Amino acid sequence: MSAQATTPTKEKRAIPGFAQLQRMGRSLMLPIASLPAAALLLRLGQADMLGSDGLAKHWGDWLLPVADTLGAAGNALFANLPLLFALGVAVGYAKKADGSTGLAALIGYLVFDGVGKALSPYVLGRAAEGETQALINYGVLGGIVMGLTAAVLYQKYYRIKLPPYLAFFGGRRFVPIVTAGTAVLIAVVGALIYPAFDWLINDQIGGFVTGSTIVGAFVYGTLNRLLLPFGLHHLLNSLPWFQFGEFTDASGQVWHGDIARFLHGDPTAGTFMTGFFPIMMFAIPAIALAIIHTSKPGKRKIIAGIMGSAALVAFVTGVTEPLEFAFVYVAFPLYAIHAVLTGTALALVNALGIHSGFGFSAGAIDFTLNLGIATRPLWLIPIGLAYGAIYYVIFRFAITKFNFKTPGREDDDTDLLAGAVDDSGGK
Repeated sequence: MSAQATTPTKEKRAIPGFAQLQRMGRSLMLPIASLPAAALLLRLGQADMLGSDGLAKHWGDWLLPVADTLGAAGNALFANLPLLFALGVAVGYAKKADGSTGLAALIGYLVFDGVGKALSPYVLGRAAEGETQALINYGVLGGIVMGLTAAVLYQKYYRIKLPPYLAFFGGRRFVPIVTAGTAVLIAVVGALIYPAFDWLINDQIGGFVTGSTIVGAFVYGTLNRLLLPFGLHHLLNSLPWFQFGEFTDASGQVWHGDIARFLHGDPTAGTFMTGFFPIMMFAIPAIALAIIHTSKPGKRKIIAGIMGSAALVAFVTGVTEPLEFAFVYVAFPLYAIHAVLTGTALALVNALGIHSGFGFSAGAIDFTLNLGIATRPLWLIPIGLAYGAIYYVIFRFAITKFNFKTPGREDDDTDLLAGAVDDSGGK
């Protein structure tokens, strides 16, 4: 027997729970994908767009009901974000999900929310006469919890067999039933711990990151990029984007989270969004340009087509993953620098009092759409150009100095080997 055969192989140990966190992060992408529609509808319906101070002022009052209709549609989605997250997470997390998964999540969240409201006077104290009763409000976190609960219960019970006299309620029909019962228990426990949750998450952590905006924005921006390769950044986003902060609009409705607060007129919102505009619209395309200029001459035309497309997508829509994944694994030190620079961009715009936001991501579409409700947004253009120049210089120098194998700089023998593998049938 050869020595190679007797040598024990080392197996890589997976981090406990890491795969589940990644799966949870991916499940959040489904409800988040609904935000562009909500933001667009809400924004078009506001006064400075189609409303009384916008096109209706010049084109006639017939646009007012159109604006009200679109605004109400967008508001309906933002007002029910926890429910959207419950449904989206349940369908996204469960394996082989179907309609019963979504129904179970819907029932579970409605029960969770109803029990929380019923227990609010006992936990938070009854409101004095003439005052509004304070309610237990877990926001989108409640929706995420109930979505995960429905998904787990679906996977456990969707094939359950009950006695003949209860057979009608077996299988998938049993999932909404058991989810409703579980939701009651979760809601009771959630009500009991809500004062501690509110103090820790909303008052202490939320108060710190929204109060110390420069430090909080820097830490958040850096972590956001560092977690992206692992698919965990959506877990981080859920708190500042949908939970932290509170704003009461002119109608008396209360909104939580950076996105909803910004779109409903909070002048202090945008702490965790504004700094992404210089990065996604200018810095990411600068990375693409540096990769193109440092690629081998024979490959430059192909790389220019690929990187150019990725840069355009980042600039217009704010979707940066195609370009970031092009260098994160072959040049991680550069990606770490990118993460820190992103944090500095978020800190800088907060220090300068610049506030803008988005419904999906920090691209030119959201930047243009929200100019009317942003604070000093045009400053983002020179800041973005400055960051673009910094990124280009750093990336071009580092790629050539340390010979990072970014696209277009791969070894020729590796390319030949890849071609030989393809020619041999892909084995």
